[in-house]
Amino acid sequence: MSGAPLRDRTVVITGAARGIGAALARDLARRGARIALLGHEGPLLAAVADGLPTATRVCELDITDEAALERAAVEVGTHLGTPSAVVANAGVAEGGPFVTSDPAVWRRVIDVNLTGSAATARAFLPDLMATQGYYLQVASLASIGAAPMMSAYCASKAGVEAFAHSLRAEVAHHGVAVGIGYVNWTDTDMIRDADRHPVLRELRGHMPPPARRLYPADRVAARLADGVEHRSTAVYVPRWLRLAQAARAALPPVVLRVSRRELARLEAEDPLRHTGLLGAGGAADLTGRPTRP
Repeated sequence: MSGAPLRDRTVVITGAARGIGAALARDLARRGARIALLGHEGPLLAAVADGLPTATRVCELDITDEAALERAAVEVGTHLGTPSAVVANAGVAEGGPFVTSDPAVWRRVIDVNLTGSAATARAFLPDLMATQGYYLQVASLASIGAAPMMSAYCASKAGVEAFAHSLRAEVAHHGVAVGIGYVNWTDTDMIRDADRHPVLRELRGHMPPPARRLYPADRVAARLADGVEHRSTAVYVPRWLRLAQAARAALPPVVLRVSRRELARLEAEDPLRHTGLLGAGGAADLTGRPTRP
């Protein structure tokens, strides 16, 4: 097994219909893993599954629906075997000034990114304890350094980082490893949509050149897959992002200085507007979430 540690192991991926999640499913399947794909957009999940060389299971659900996640855990265990790894990747984002934000949209970002990750862990932790498995929480550069106009997203990603640290200490004595994937700007529907909005595009453009670069989803997925394979405590994509971790105390003053100047200029040119949930994944979340009574 040392040459192929994921062969015939079951791996669960949330947010697997597109972007990083779909790319990660393809990479892990090439390493021999059986893949359970969770998220909205059943036809897209099925299309990803159909292209994989190993056994798969598709569970179409809303990541904040705890009962659906519990049913998915039973279904995955029955059809693919008890999971050895779970990747909490599902996420949404919206941009705009906090003061005029729609509370329901702001809360939804927190619910999907933070509460949905916790619900995923809760549903699958009994399986990971049984297999002494691995839980990978996909976080972000936003976990290390918050940016303006993305308050819900930054809060949620800082939250999942703290959640993963807490969970790691809590389950280590059960043999379960917990990792955090720190991911920079990735070429996905979400980020391409963000770039259509002048303020978000300008703010990214004022970041240092390495930090504002878009990275291909396949490259990001390959690094995360390495993390799953090696049960890594932290995965930085790109690798230099580790330096931002070391300098995180210095980031808020730098962000403040740039934002004070640039947001004043941009707001003078045009009112700062809200984006709504970004990308096709955001649109799918709007149509795919369960109706609340």
